Amino acid sequence: MALELNNLGPEPGAVRSRKRIGRGPGSGTGKNSGKGEKGQKKRAKIHPWFEGGQMPLQRRVPKRGFKNPFRKVFQIVNLKDLDRCGDVDSITPDVLAENGLIRNPAMPVKLLGEGEVTGALKITVHAASDQARKKIEAAGGEVTLAK
Repeated sequence: MALELNNLGPEPGAVRSRKRIGRGPGSGTGKNSGKGEKGQKKRAKIHPWFEGGQMPLQRRVPKRGFKNPFRKVFQIVNLKDLDRCGDVDSITPDVLAENGLIRNPAMPVKLLGEGEVTGALKITVHAASDQARKKIEAAGGEVTLAK
């Protein structure tokens, strides 16, 4: 017989019919429906984390620390990386994102003082370290803090 779409199916004996439980003593799974005798395992589902009424592990282990819902996450840019922006008169988060220094121009940016400044730059960021601000102002530049 050729294999065609109208005669596709599983091999003979590969699929069993489902066990009909609770259908009387003659079925072999009557009375207790194959669940054994009385008890919690017969009546309800027991979750894997249930410990039999003992104080559960997630309540026994001490809780440490907290998560601050008001924290601000800054994208970091160092002075040594500003050379990658090329010849621009003012550096903003959009310019930093175009040059691959930050991922998201909508998130706040913080300027740190690692490295040296080559020329007078006008930089607009959300935060700047004192060291970075001093180095830029010493080179004749200006740091503006955005809101």
